[in-house]
Amino acid sequence: MNTIKIIDMTLREPGTRAAAELSFKEKLEIARTLDRLKLDAIELSPIGTAKADQLSNKTIASMVSTTLSAAVEIGCGTIEETWESIRSARHPQLDLLVPVSTVQMEYTCHKKAPAMLELIAEQVKLCRFFCETVEFSAVDATRAETDFLYKAVDTAIANGAGRITLCDTAGIFLPDEFAAFVAGIFENVPAMDGTELYVQVSDEMGMGIACAAAALGAGAKGVKVTAVPAGYPTLEQIATLVQKKGPDMDIDAYMKTTDLQRTIGNLERILKPAQPSESSFRDVALGDMPGVTLDANDDISEVIKVTQQMGYDLSEEDNAKVYEAFLRVANKKHFVGTRELDAIIASTAMQVPSSYRIVNYVINSGNIINATANLLLERNGEQVRGVGVGDGPIDAAFNAIEQIIGHHYELDDFQIQTVTEGQDAMGSALVKLRADGKIYSGSGISTDIIGASIRAYISALNKIVYDEA
Repeated sequence: MNTIKIIDMTLREPGTRAAAELSFKEKLEIARTLDRLKLDAIELSPIGTAKADQLSNKTIASMVSTTLSAAVEIGCGTIEETWESIRSARHPQLDLLVPVSTVQMEYTCHKKAPAMLELIAEQVKLCRFFCETVEFSAVDATRAETDFLYKAVDTAIANGAGRITLCDTAGIFLPDEFAAFVAGIFENVPAMDGTELYVQVSDEMGMGIACAAAALGAGAKGVKVTAVPAGYPTLEQIATLVQKKGPDMDIDAYMKTTDLQRTIGNLERILKPAQPSESSFRDVALGDMPGVTLDANDDISEVIKVTQQMGYDLSEEDNAKVYEAFLRVANKKHFVGTRELDAIIASTAMQVPSSYRIVNYVINSGNIINATANLLLERNGEQVRGVGVGDGPIDAAFNAIEQIIGHHYELDDFQIQTVTEGQDAMGSALVKLRADGKIYSGSGISTDIIGASIRAYISALNKIVYDEA
C-alpha cells in the first residue's frame, strides 16, 4: 500500500483571512495545532521583507516537529532570509513558487521562456545551496505550454529540486483531465523517475478532492490541503478519501484523525474574520483587530472604553497615565491601534516594585532535541531556580517560571516585534496574563528575543503579585 503525503497550507492560504492579517499569536497557535496532527509538512507563506514574518517563522521553527516548508517566490531576492528564518526547524525545506504559463511569466517575471529556464536553474540551485530539500512548485501548470512545462520541471530537477508540485491554480481541469496531465509529466520527463510529485488543486468547480484523487491514481505522492475551506481540498476531505477509498486505491496516510474535528473547529475559530457590530466599530472584540483605531481627537472616556474591551481593568490613576502616554503617541501618528495601546498599557500602567527579578537563564534548543530552560530568579533576597521543557525555547522558559512560582496563569496574548534594524536589532515582547478574570500586561526589550519574552512575562507576573498582595 502506498503511503501518500499530506501537506497543509493553512498558514500560507488561510482562506477568508489574508495571511498578512494573522497576528503572531494566531500563527503560533495554528502551527502548534497543526503539529499535533502529525502531518507530513506545514507550509508557511512567503516572508517578503518583513522582519516580523522572519521572527514568527523562527519561533514556529523552534516549536514544531513536523517538516516545515517555507514558500519563496522566484526572483524576489529573499531566499537566504527565508532559509535563515526556518533553518532551526527539525526538518526545514524551501518551496520555490514559479509561474510557468506564458502570461504569468511575462507579467510576474517579465521573461520569455528561454530566460525563464535560466532563472529557474539559478534560483533552484541557490535554494539547494542553503537547503537539502528543495521543492519546485509550478504555480499555474495547467495553463502552461506543455513542452515548456516539461523543460521547466526537468531543469528544476537537474539543479537540485527533489520534489515537484503541479498546481491547477485556475481550477480548469476535470478529474480525468488532471490524471492525464499528471501521467504526461511522468511520460515526458525521465528525470521524474525517483522524484516525488505533489499536486495543489483549486476547488473552483467543487471538484478539488476528485481531481486530487485522480492525480494520486496517476502516480502523485502527495496532496496539498488546508484545514479550513480556502479554495482547495481540505484536511477533512483527504482524511475521508483515505478512509473510504484507501483500500480500493491502495493508499494510506500518516495523520492523527482521532481529534481531527476538534482541531478543525479550533482552527476555524482562529481564522474566522471578526465581524463588527451594527452600533459602532469600536464595539468589536479587540486584540489585533485592524479596523479599530484611536486618534488624538478621542477623549479619555473613549480610550478607557477601548482598554476595557481589550480586557484591562485599570485604576483611575492608571487610566490617566495611559491616556497621557496615548496622547503623546497619537500626536506623532495619524492613529493608534490596539497593538500600540497594548504596548502603552504594558509600559505605563500599574508600575510596581519587582517582586521577582531575573538573575540568569540558560536556554537549550535545537532541531533534534526538546527545548529546555533553566532560570534563576530572585524574590525577597532569596534565589529560586526552575527548569522547564517546552515545544520551543520561549514555551520552555515560561514553563520554568511557572515551576518556580507554583502557579499557572493563562497566557492571553503574546507578541514580539523588532524595534531597531540590523544584525544587533532590539526585539520587543509583550505578554498578557489573565488572573482572576483580569488582564495584566508586561513588556520586555532585548537583543535576545527569548530574553525579551522572559522579561515581559516577569513584568506581568510582578503586577499580579503586587495586586494580590
